[in-house]
Amino acid sequence: MKIDTSCAYVGPKRLGLWLEPGISQANGWVLMYAAYVTIGLLTFVNNGQAFVMSAVLNLPADQQGTVAGNLAFVTEMVTIALIAPFGVLSDRIGRRPVYAFGMIAMALGYFLYPLATSVEDLTLYRLVYAVGTAAATGMIGTIVNDYPQEPARGKMVAVTGIFNALGVITVALVLGRLPAVLERNGMDSFHAIEYAHWVVAAVCVVSAIVIATGLKKGTPVKHEDKLPLKDLVLSGLRNAKNLRISLAYSSAFVARGDLVIVGVFVTLWGTVAGIADGLSPAQAGGKAAILFATVQMSATLWAPFMGIILDRFNRVFALTFAMFLASAGYLCMGLIDHPLERANLPFFVLLGVGQISAFFASQALIGQEAPRAERGSVIGFFGFCGAVGILLATGVGGRLFDEWMQAGPFVFVGAMNFCVFLFGLYVCKAAPGPKPLSRAERKAALEAA
Repeated sequence: MKIDTSCAYVGPKRLGLWLEPGISQANGWVLMYAAYVTIGLLTFVNNGQAFVMSAVLNLPADQQGTVAGNLAFVTEMVTIALIAPFGVLSDRIGRRPVYAFGMIAMALGYFLYPLATSVEDLTLYRLVYAVGTAAATGMIGTIVNDYPQEPARGKMVAVTGIFNALGVITVALVLGRLPAVLERNGMDSFHAIEYAHWVVAAVCVVSAIVIATGLKKGTPVKHEDKLPLKDLVLSGLRNAKNLRISLAYSSAFVARGDLVIVGVFVTLWGTVAGIADGLSPAQAGGKAAILFATVQMSATLWAPFMGIILDRFNRVFALTFAMFLASAGYLCMGLIDHPLERANLPFFVLLGVGQISAFFASQALIGQEAPRAERGSVIGFFGFCGAVGILLATGVGGRLFDEWMQAGPFVFVGAMNFCVFLFGLYVCKAAPGPKPLSRAERKAALEAA
């Protein structure tokens, strides 16, 4: 049997995965740490924001959905403007400095957030935070695809996704509940919220130091192989001629929106419902944090299975399947009247499964298809598409939350996922791309290498 060894594993396993030559075990562990803290720290802004709007700014409940949507809109406007340039910059100077800068900017945003005295202040501080998220999210997506060898890409996406989810759960159950814990121990709501934000800011600073010293230096290609800046800037659009990359861009448009809709509106929905039941803002936020953690826990438990699917099946097919799961999870939210009732937990489990499946599958497909020398730029444009999707999902979702029904943002995003599912069915037929090696072929390729 003749085997194409271009897809074979090379070298020994590190962290139980086949990493690219030149990536040390220490680099791999720092990536896992970065995956653990980055996405989790991103989600705290929504937990903290619910507290700030209720306890600091005293906004009426019927205005909070619109304000939350507007703040997310502002974040994505900044991301749209900066994520692709950050990707281009990382292809020139390396991933480490861009990533560390992003974490420092996030720290500054979190330090300022509880000091807001008006919605205008909150918007200004959100802009600072947004600069950081544009850099950090672009880099984590790029590095996750820099480090693995191709046959292990799905497993790498799954493993880092598990660390993402564990970080989100940690933030939800520890930092997300910190204001309530401080309040129970005698601190007033204002100072409890303030100190919780400052703890998060300190974690961002420590993480910036770890990232700046522990990730691999430079870029994946040698200096003489780097593309001219003009080519890097245009590469995102140029590569969209590849139908599979177009599908990946489309999936980013909805999958990034999936993550943010869960982060913004699960927490807000649970907090508003808890306050309506007579709980204090901190108590309601604690209940909402548990609900959010349920979504993330289900995503974490499903992650290994999705990683196996991504490495065992054609990735266009896998993404199409993921979009079906995501559309089902989001559309089912429309069946819920009260989010804090235990009977509704299975719907939130399905939401977690669908959300993580879409996110993993989009990452694996773009990593497979993005050219090595242009990976930062192509994934930067991939992130740009995601930011536009978040812009639409949060801008429309906030108004649906206030003016239609509180499950409205989820139903809207579910419909968008279903549209990408239909596009995926077309690409499965028109340009499915390479098939993964079978078990026997992988074994033969490994022996040949």
